[in-house]
Amino acid sequence: MKFELETYNRNVPEQELIDDLIRVSSDLSKNTVTIDEYNERGKFHSTTLTRRFGSWFTALQKAGLNKTRNLNLSDDELFGNIETVWLKLGRQPRYNEMLSPLSSYSAGTYEKRYGTWLGALRRFVEYINSEEVETTVSIETKPEIAPAHKTKRDINWRLRFLVMRRDNFKCAACGRSPATSPEVVLHVDHIKAWEKGGETVYENLQALCSVCNIGKSNLDYKVE
Repeated sequence: MKFELETYNRNVPEQELIDDLIRVSSDLSKNTVTIDEYNERGKFHSTTLTRRFGSWFTALQKAGLNKTRNLNLSDDELFGNIETVWLKLGRQPRYNEMLSPLSSYSAGTYEKRYGTWLGALRRFVEYINSEEVETTVSIETKPEIAPAHKTKRDINWRLRFLVMRRDNFKCAACGRSPATSPEVVLHVDHIKAWEKGGETVYENLQALCSVCNIGKSNLDYKVE
């Protein structure tokens, strides 16, 4: 095979560059495209577009697409995305799996922030473990008065992840997992219903698939 230098694509018409950027956004089913996503799927390299239009944001604007937010993403947004992908897979995500539509941000985005993909995963674990997890809540009420909640009903993503990990990313009732059945959607449910005074704490939560969760309704039970 003959070795050749890469061409700089200096003579490519602007409209062809814009059309290719629009094509990538259509392939991703998104109204924006990151530099990493374009380099993975585009006909040209992102530097060809940034040289031609002055910046990546200007190229997006000319293509009628939204600006990407990767430069201003918080750790919470990036780690929340890892959690989402991890739950969908039912296991630790790999570098080459951090692609749309499974992931909102590419592995390259994490490399830029944390040095390496492994470094990002380590920081994610540190972030998860940095929060104190309440296991019980002491509630003192009169018998005739409904218990007053000491916690919020909403389950934050870090607590949800800890419960999912404890339950091996499987439904505690039927044992199904997104890892083996992609159509399975896991929820984290209160064992003692919130409406009956159940608190949003580690010990009162369990992983249930959407089917089992709907069947449970507001019944109080813990799957053994």
